[in-house]
Amino acid sequence: MLLNEVAETSAALAATRSRNAKRDLLADLLRRAEPADLPVLTSYLAGELRQRRTGVGWASLGKLPGPAERPTLTLAGVDAAFERIAALSGPGSQGARAFALAELFGAATAPEQRLLRGLVSGELRQGALDAAIVDAVAAASGVPLADLRRAVMLSGATAPVAEAAMAGGAEAVRAFTLEVGRPVRPMLAGSAPDVAAAFAKLSGPVAVDTKLDGIRIQAHKSGDRVRLFTRSLDEVTERLGDVAEVIAALPAEELIIDAEVLASDDRGRPRPFQETAARTATQEVPAGAGHRLVPAIFDVLAIDGEALIDQPLEVRQRRLDQLVPQEYRIRRLDRPDADAARAFFDAVIADGHEGVVIKDLAAPYSAGRRGSGWIKVKPRHTLDLVVLAVERGSGRRRGMLSNIHLGARDPGTGEFVMLGKTFKGMTDEMLAWQTRRFTELADGPVGDDDWVIKLRPEQVVEIAFDGVQRSTRYPGGVALRFARVLRYRDDKRADEADTIEQVRALGAG
Repeated sequence: MLLNEVAETSAALAATRSRNAKRDLLADLLRRAEPADLPVLTSYLAGELRQRRTGVGWASLGKLPGPAERPTLTLAGVDAAFERIAALSGPGSQGARAFALAELFGAATAPEQRLLRGLVSGELRQGALDAAIVDAVAAASGVPLADLRRAVMLSGATAPVAEAAMAGGAEAVRAFTLEVGRPVRPMLAGSAPDVAAAFAKLSGPVAVDTKLDGIRIQAHKSGDRVRLFTRSLDEVTERLGDVAEVIAALPAEELIIDAEVLASDDRGRPRPFQETAARTATQEVPAGAGHRLVPAIFDVLAIDGEALIDQPLEVRQRRLDQLVPQEYRIRRLDRPDADAARAFFDAVIADGHEGVVIKDLAAPYSAGRRGSGWIKVKPRHTLDLVVLAVERGSGRRRGMLSNIHLGARDPGTGEFVMLGKTFKGMTDEMLAWQTRRFTELADGPVGDDDWVIKLRPEQVVEIAFDGVQRSTRYPGGVALRFARVLRYRDDKRADEADTIEQVRALGAG
């Protein structure tokens, strides 16, 4: 399949808000695809490259060759090109990567360049998320939607299910089962601003779990073998040997469990998130991060050949409590009223943890879905920062100025220190306003090809975020986790914005 066919469909997806229209566009493209193209196609339609890390950052997209006049690129060829780019390492790799990227973009037409730019930057705004793709596979293959959703849940990926549906129909899709050693997509939590709001969303009895600032792990045990997977389904077993030892000692031949792992200090208080995260990225423990990682197990999906994902949480918790020693179970409060849950929340925050997850005891394990069965509650952190630059939008945001670069004030120099970027939380009205505002604040003439536009540091924005982590990517040495825009502060001057020292203090707290 030509990449141009995908680029045309992507543009059409971005141009409509109709869910049915999106489904029909996707289904038509799926029908035209060869089976071998389906893994790449489903990834691109979801707005992602198949390669998790390519070494290509947003700065690499600033200076690229002009578009080709006619389409020649194929899906398979583009995927192979990114595979080669991702494999580059060592001396000279930066130059080789830039050359390969320029060669690829030089062979792409203007619509194909827009598609590739969105895939590389992670900002392909076309509204074709996994749910829409699964709807389209159902329309294209005739396989019942419920069967497809369950197969995606159990396989952990949409692409193999789409392949099975298009090639083998419902029988092939129903062959996907819960299997030890093959990770499933984790169940996700909705959110609420406080404990009272979470209780208002749930009608029956609940359990309240501690929400740890750790790494989500899915553990699979078969005999003596243990495999550990992250929430993105990457295997990290060799990097977490201490966690694997705990799982191996549990009294079951076969087991699938859901847990958080984190490093704690000698008093039991959590160490910074970065110390835990570093263990999933390298087998070497970074300096100062010698604390042992331990699991905090909060759910069980299968035991000795018995699948439990369709059982109510209360049943799964009972089995979990029988299986796992107290020291390795999540700190939990069963069947509290709202007042008791609020007191538990306060105690958890005082102990240095992120918050709580309030769970419906009647809910099954809805893998890969963010529903009302689990609701997280966290205290909200906010900062008033200054917008240093803005990037042009793509997909549905094409023609707008979208992704903003955030800076904190350095009172010693009078300059601003970049903390990261975000496009989260922006309404259509806000996008329209900031496009006009940032056009006025552009620091110098703006060319049509300028992807990143530097701004005079004058506009203050209120940012909500989940935490502060150490970062070597930004000059201040810290970055915000899950930053999102709350509102623009016209009532504040840039010299009243929060300082880099205030941000660092939050990270050290």
